[in-house]
Amino acid sequence: MMEINKRTIRTLSMLGSCGAFGLGMVDVAIDDPSVVAVTADLRNYSGLERFAEAFSERFYNVGIAEQNMLNIAAGMASEGLNPFASTYATFAAMRIADQVRTSMGYMRLPVKLVGLTAGYSVGVLGPTHMSIEDVAVMRAIPNITIIEPADGLATYKATMAAAKLDLPVYLRLTGEMGFPAVYKEDFDFVVGKAQVLREGANVLIIAAGSVIANALRAADSLAEKGIGCTVLDMHTVKPLDIDCICRHMADKNLIVTVEEHSVVGGLGSAVLEALAMESHPPIKVLGCPDLYPHAAEYKYLIAEAGLDPAGIAASIESGIRGK
Repeated sequence: MMEINKRTIRTLSMLGSCGAFGLGMVDVAIDDPSVVAVTADLRNYSGLERFAEAFSERFYNVGIAEQNMLNIAAGMASEGLNPFASTYATFAAMRIADQVRTSMGYMRLPVKLVGLTAGYSVGVLGPTHMSIEDVAVMRAIPNITIIEPADGLATYKATMAAAKLDLPVYLRLTGEMGFPAVYKEDFDFVVGKAQVLREGANVLIIAAGSVIANALRAADSLAEKGIGCTVLDMHTVKPLDIDCICRHMADKNLIVTVEEHSVVGGLGSAVLEALAMESHPPIKVLGCPDLYPHAAEYKYLIAEAGLDPAGIAASIESGIRGK
C-alpha cells in the first residue's frame, strides 16, 4: 500500500481523480488477487496504464461496448472475482442503465462501476459527455452504494474501501487534474460515514465530490464576515450518514448542500428526503441547474452554476437573509 505523506498527497492531487483511481487499483490488486479491471476502451482515461502493465492477465478492454462491459463484469463477479468496470459517468448511468439495474441492483452482484469525468470535468465536449444526472439514476436503483470522493487521496482510499465491499458500488469521479487537496494528511475513509472537515456555529454545509474544496474556501471567506460554517464531506451519497447530519444541524440557521450534479435527484434531494420528517433549519440546494449546459471550460461552467467559492458564499449569505 502506498505510504501517505505530503509528497504522495501532492502527487494524487496532480493526477486527478482518474489517476488516483488507477494508483489505487494497483494497490488493491496486490492485496486481492481476485481484483480485475474491465474498461470500455478507456485504459488511459481510467488511469489504468500501470494496472494493465503490472497485471496484464487481469485487465480486459472490451472496446466501445459499455453494455457488454457491465455484463462481463457481472459474470466475473458471479464467479467470485472482484471486478472494477470503468467508463464515462454519462455512459455508466445512461447507456448501461438496464444492465446496472438488473445485474447490480436486482441480482446484487458486487460489481464496482466507476463513473469517470462526472459533472462538468469534460465540459468542452458538450452535454453528451457531461454527467449531471448519474447520481439521480443510481440512487433510484436499490442496493447500490454510491461513493463520491473529494480529492485524490480520498479517491485512492475510496478505491481501497470499495474493493473490500461485497456489494454493488458506483464510484463517481469528479474534478480535473491538479485539483486542490482537501485532505492534507492521512485519514480513515469509512464507507457510509461522513467526514467533518471544519466546524462553525451558523451554517451546515453538506458537500460531495471535488466541489468540497470550493465549499471550504467559501467557508473561509464567510468566517471573515462572522459566519461560521460546519463542512461535512458526505462522500457516501447512498447510504446517507443521517446521524451525522442530525448531530451537526442542531442550532444552525441554515443547511446548504453542494454538489457537481443536477439539483434534481442528487445529494440535495437525498438530504431533503432524509430530513422530511425531522425538525430542521431551512435547506438550500446548490448544484448544476436543471438544464443541459453549453460546451465550455470546466472552471467557467463551475462559476456559471454558482459552484465556485464566491458563488457558494453568496448563496449562503442570501440564504441566511432568507432570500
